[in-house]
Amino acid sequence: MAVEPTPEQFAALAARPADASVVMINLLQFRADGGRESYLRYTREVAPHLQRVGGAVRYAGAAPSVVIGDGEKPWWDVIIVVEYPSPAAFLDMVSNEDYLKVHEHRAAGLDRGDLIATSTWTMAE
Repeated sequence: MAVEPTPEQFAALAARPADASVVMINLLQFRADGGRESYLRYTREVAPHLQRVGGAVRYAGAAPSVVIGDGEKPWWDVIIVVEYPSPAAFLDMVSNEDYLKVHEHRAAGLDRGDLIATSTWTMAE
């Protein structure tokens, strides 16, 4: 499973409106041997990088059970929701040389790490 974006995925994110925030949904499945610990190290070390670009964790939680859907439990272990002021802020963070040193802990901790860039959806007509 992929834990890194493709160049096409980066380009699609960069092409989004520059003045709109982007909320990233992280669906994370940890490696069996030390994955959670490696990812927790990443969360501690990424905090200053998030702060530098104006990003903020909005939610983090585990997946103990499924209420609607297949199976007893989702495939992912943890969901983390992070908001960035713009796509450029996210891209700035993940392309920073100092961030890349921290990112190795994320990559080492995950068997699968889906990252979904969402946009605001207006429910009113």
